[in-house]
Amino acid sequence: MKVRQDAWSHEDDLLLAETVLRYIRDGGTQLAAFEEVGDALNRTSAACGFRWNAEVRKKYEPAVAIAKKQRKEKKRAQEKIAKMQQKSESIPAKKATNQPLEMEWLPAPKVASDEKVSLPFEYDMEDEEYAPLPVRNAGVTTEASITLDDCIHFLQNFQQSQNSDYRLQLESERLQKENQLLKQKNQALEKQLKNLEEQQVAINEDYEMLVQIMDRARRLTGSSMQDEVM
Repeated sequence: MKVRQDAWSHEDDLLLAETVLRYIRDGGTQLAAFEEVGDALNRTSAACGFRWNAEVRKKYEPAVAIAKKQRKEKKRAQEKIAKMQQKSESIPAKKATNQPLEMEWLPAPKVASDEKVSLPFEYDMEDEEYAPLPVRNAGVTTEASITLDDCIHFLQNFQQSQNSDYRLQLESERLQKENQLLKQKNQALEKQLKNLEEQQVAINEDYEMLVQIMDRARRLTGSSMQDEVM
């Protein structure tokens, strides 16, 4: 039974974000992602879902929106490949070649850092409009088709490149936050140093004034003793 009650660390939040984004790209659900994170952190899936919706998701809304776009693109690419494969197999009289089709991709939409994306606990990720456009090479005839190995190789490379890009993005965000914290600490130390310098100046002034008072008192004491002797 999972009864863990301690606070969430930065590493826990990062694991939660990476897992949810991976499930979105791969076509899974947030609930499955919460269960995986819960098993890894000894927490309940409900606790992971609450943490994601209450604290973590708002920090990664642009990344979630991009993940939805890429999931849609990947799905449509697979559908295009399947349709072209079926079409090529339905023409037995014509000679087919193993030369693969060249895929041309539309650029992923840019999401501004301040753009807010409203995401419910469970949501449909099938409403996007971006898709890959298959384009035949100039030298390929209508009999050209792609092989199963080409499909597998293309999808494997696509998934690896997307995973790498997202890890770099998450690491960049983490470093930016650490840099911001270091700047704040540096400003606080500079302020403390300035206060100490001001205190040192005040102490020096008080010390000089005390020395002057002691010298004046010493001179007055010497004058009084001379008058008594005379």
